[in-house]
Amino acid sequence: MLDFTWKVFSQTGNIDTYLLFKELEKDNHEIPGYQEDELAEIDFPIS
Repeated sequence: MLDFTWKVFSQTGNIDTYLLFKELEKDNHEIPGYQEDELAEIDFPIS
């Protein structure tokens, strides 16, 4: 959801979308284990 909201904001520049993004980001960081889940989703390239 964060990625979608950020993409919409970056394409439109709509301040309401940015505020929604920040609210969702704040809510997600309050959830225990969020950071670990987010890091697990990142795809690290092997060099």
